[in-house]
Amino acid sequence: MQAHSEVKGHIVISDDIEAEVMRLEEELAPSRVVKFVVTDESFKIEHAKAVLAESYISESQTKYIILGASDLTDIAQNSLLKLLEEPPRNIEFIIISPTKSNLLPTVRSRLPVLKVNSSHQKIEIELNLARLDYKEVFAFLKEHARTKKEDAKDLVQALFYRATVTDMLILTPLQLDNFDKAYRLLTLNSRPQSVLAMILMSFARER
Repeated sequence: MQAHSEVKGHIVISDDIEAEVMRLEEELAPSRVVKFVVTDESFKIEHAKAVLAESYISESQTKYIILGASDLTDIAQNSLLKLLEEPPRNIEFIIISPTKSNLLPTVRSRLPVLKVNSSHQKIEIELNLARLDYKEVFAFLKEHARTKKEDAKDLVQALFYRATVTDMLILTPLQLDNFDKAYRLLTLNSRPQSVLAMILMSFARER
């Protein structure tokens, strides 16, 4: 379980891989982004070897390595497991796949999974999750008191990007688990406000 506290990266489920790559490049700028995108064939062992080689080129600032593929072979995924579990310093992985079932359970267990509807507009989260207090949590929940389930899913995604990309936080096991649970709870018709509160309270602290 301890290894998960050092997880830096995530999996994005999107039906438009190339559009998602473009969105990420824009969002992550000016950080360095290296892409390994394969949409016309399977992501194979040779692609995985190229990812491994790039990952061990030392960086003084965070480098984002994007793996995008419509299909990934099991052998390629297995060869990346140790890298995903113990990423080199300043390396963050983002895997983009059109479906969760393309990914081995061992890969999915190492990185939190986000679902993205490419037609949804990007939501800007103004909260600084690195310095979040209870007053800001309650104000956010009040603002989104009437949020519908699908909109709440977009908010969860936006909060995750705010935490990991904008605020550059290394999420605790509890925070990672909350993000993973959020989509399941919303699918099961849990109250959106309760789900958002669960996520935000794991970041909040007294001032």
